[in-house]
Amino acid sequence: MLGLQNLEDRDSGSRAYPQDRDGREARARADRRLLERAHLGDQEARAALVDRFLPLARQLARRYQRGGEQLDDLNQVASLGLLKAIDRFDPARQTAFSSFAVPTILGELKRHFRDRGWSVRVPRDLQELAVKLEPTTESLQRELGRAPTLAELARRLDTTIELVLEAREAAAAYRAVSLDRPRDDDDDGTDPLGDAVGAEDPGFAVAENAATVERLMRVLSEREREVLRLRFAEDLTQAEIGMRVGVSQMHVSRLIRQAVRRLREAAEEA
Repeated sequence: MLGLQNLEDRDSGSRAYPQDRDGREARARADRRLLERAHLGDQEARAALVDRFLPLARQLARRYQRGGEQLDDLNQVASLGLLKAIDRFDPARQTAFSSFAVPTILGELKRHFRDRGWSVRVPRDLQELAVKLEPTTESLQRELGRAPTLAELARRLDTTIELVLEAREAAAAYRAVSLDRPRDDDDDGTDPLGDAVGAEDPGFAVAENAATVERLMRVLSEREREVLRLRFAEDLTQAEIGMRVGVSQMHVSRLIRQAVRRLREAAEEA
C-alpha cells in the first residue's frame, strides 16, 4: 500500500534488521537507532520504521473493522497514524516506540470514524463508545460463552447501562441506506426500499384542512361560525340549531348557504 520495501539499517553496516530469534532487546536497539536517524531527517530510516511497524498498524485497523467499512480504507488511516507517531516520537524518551505508536494510531482510527464515517451527526462521546461496543461485546462473548448483558458491557466499558443503550442506537446512524436501493439484493430495481418504508398518514391532510378552514372562518360573523359549528361539528338538524340560536329553520338554512358561499369565495381568493 505504501510501496515500501525492507531497508537495511546503514548504521549497522550490511546487517539486516534483527530477526525474532535475535531477541527483543536487539530489536529495540535497532528501533532506537532508526528513530534517532529519522528524527534527524533520514527518510530511509523513516521508511524502515514504517515497514517494521506496518503489521501493527494493520492489526489495529482490523480490530476496528465493522460491517460495510472497507479494510483498505482503515489500513490507510492506520498507516497515516503510524507516520504521525514516527514524526512525533522523541527518541530521547525511554519508553518503547510501540507504547507511543498504538494510542496514536488508535486516535487516528477513532477520528476517522468520528469525522468521516457517520451519516448523522452524533455526539463525540457516543461515537467513541459505539466504536468500542462491538469489539467489547465479542471479547466478553468469548470469555463468558454467551452474549453479555447490558450490565456486563457497562462494567467493562466503565459506563452506565443507559449510555450503552444510547451507543447502540447511535451505531445505527453510522451508515445511511438509499431509499432508492432495491429491497432485495437480487431485485431488478423495480421495487425500491422506499416503497416498503412508512405509509401515507391521512392525519397530515386532516390537520392541513383544519388549519385552512380555521383561517377561512375569520371572514364569517360570530353567528355564522356558531351555526356552522352546530351543523357540521355537533351534527344538529336545522330545526335544532334554530332552537339553540333563537331563529327559524328557514333562517338557519339561509345562514348556512351564506356562510358556505363566503367561505368558498375566500378560498378562491386565497
